[in-house]
Amino acid sequence: MTRMALCLCLSLLGAGCGSRLATKADNAAHLPNPMLNANDAEDADVPFVMEQKTDMAEGARQANFASESASRRTREMADWVVSSRDNLNMPFAIVDKVNAKVYVFGVDGQLRGAAPVLLGLAQGDDATPGIGDMRMSRISPAERTTPAGRFVATMGRNSHGKEILWVDYKNAISMHPVITSRPKERRAERLDTPSPLDNRISYGCINVPVKFFENVIHGMFSGTDGIVYVLPETRRVRPSSSGRRDSQTGIQD
Repeated sequence: MTRMALCLCLSLLGAGCGSRLATKADNAAHLPNPMLNANDAEDADVPFVMEQKTDMAEGARQANFASESASRRTREMADWVVSSRDNLNMPFAIVDKVNAKVYVFGVDGQLRGAAPVLLGLAQGDDATPGIGDMRMSRISPAERTTPAGRFVATMGRNSHGKEILWVDYKNAISMHPVITSRPKERRAERLDTPSPLDNRISYGCINVPVKFFENVIHGMFSGTDGIVYVLPETRRVRPSSSGRRDSQTGIQD
């Protein structure tokens, strides 16, 4: 069982982390990962369930959400990251796709900001093979998903020179300021509504409010890699390949 748990932990690290990071995560292998054990389909049926902060036993390591509300799975995931040190002394973010919200934490597990997000049009947790090399006009509505998993993220620029946070380099998925160049999509308005039901519109990228990107994402991830956890909505997460993107190309949607 110990060997199996260790394999799960190391496989979740995915490509791009390197042996140095994997070695540091060895001690976390015995801790249950909420992203692997969640009943995702069941959670997806109740997207509005949010829980306030609850106290843990004295001495337990946990994330600090302050007064921010979050779903049970998001809280469990954040506490697991902090207690297992899976973030490897890097800032981290958790994307709750069901509730269309992102939470950004410092290396110490203190919440630095939270905001609504726009996500891929289609429900689903897997990227279509080769989608990172496809023209946007060739991507069908059913293929417009935001993949779930654990990703090593780094700041970069898209083909227009705009700063973005690369999340899943292989599949050209990034987190970036909300796109407003297509008025009929009403992306900024979608972010402002209280319901997450109208937050599915992108080709897979994670759109955040402009000020949130400038003040929180840029501030936390500039000059350092970070970890982005995208919680699944339809399945248990599988290991995902990710890596550093430092070219001047890429889709922004």
